[in-house]
Amino acid sequence: MSTSGPPAVDLIPTEVDDPEEAIHETREARVTPGQHAQRLDRCVVSMAPEFSRSHLQTLIEGGHVKVDGQVQRTASRKLRVGQALWLELVPTAQSQAFRPEPMALAIVYEDEHLLVVDKPVGLVVHPAAGHWSGTLLNGLLAHHAGAAELPRAGIVHRLDKDTSGLMVVAKTLPAMTALVRAIAARDVGRSYLALACGAVPWSELTIDAPVGRDPVSRLRMAVVASGKPARTDVQRLGVVDGVSALRCKLHTGRTHQIRVHLAHKGFPLVGDALYGGRALRGMQRQALHAAELSFQHPSDGQMLHFKAPMPEDLAAAWPLP
Repeated sequence: MSTSGPPAVDLIPTEVDDPEEAIHETREARVTPGQHAQRLDRCVVSMAPEFSRSHLQTLIEGGHVKVDGQVQRTASRKLRVGQALWLELVPTAQSQAFRPEPMALAIVYEDEHLLVVDKPVGLVVHPAAGHWSGTLLNGLLAHHAGAAELPRAGIVHRLDKDTSGLMVVAKTLPAMTALVRAIAARDVGRSYLALACGAVPWSELTIDAPVGRDPVSRLRMAVVASGKPARTDVQRLGVVDGVSALRCKLHTGRTHQIRVHLAHKGFPLVGDALYGGRALRGMQRQALHAAELSFQHPSDGQMLHFKAPMPEDLAAAWPLP
């Protein structure tokens, strides 16, 4: 398969080197007879039809629209023919998401093909609503120039914001293609350490249950018949004072998979309020850590195996010696 040329999808925008230095475009217009008595937001849409109405309403609320020289923040205001309109087009948060942001990355391993990072608790992996900056993707774009040429800056799998631990990131398109295929073929080993609420009765269990969007709450995932196949191997390491220490091995990588599977069995993660877990042993976030990662190097086929120590909060809460 040829790997020449840029990737066909998910290209990272590079039109503006530094969005903070981009000049905000302004536009002016007058209310026409046909627009008399129309709402301000409808008239503004006609001035900038390439933007969504919701975004333009946000600009109005943010003070970026003037009527007859006066800032107007009410989108529903009715206009009169002949009034002068002024609009300042401010970049959306999304448009500024894919930009380099230097940050300290805990790099466990790196060569010209890939790197392995130990993601700390609280770091969002990829820009999304509410987190358009300060993500791992932003840090990768600042770390090496080639990240800007790759889909998602080379990110091939993710961890939740409050899950810590190991992630592999590609630095070239051939490496990214190989790693994505290895994950799909379940050839990448991913082992997690977790604390669950309750005394898990089994020493080992394979949870094979499909995971999909919770039909009741869009914020959650759930075990649902219409979900995608998901399999997690769970090993009990010990139980202390009603808290179970577990090792979980992923065979698939569905969103929130370990959290959903354990909650489905009646043993939600400690600190995982979204899935019914209680804050025990000082844990204020889900007690989950990607502790081990293994895969074949996409260039030379060498088997690589990495381990990451538990972060301080989980280490302090861990009930076993």
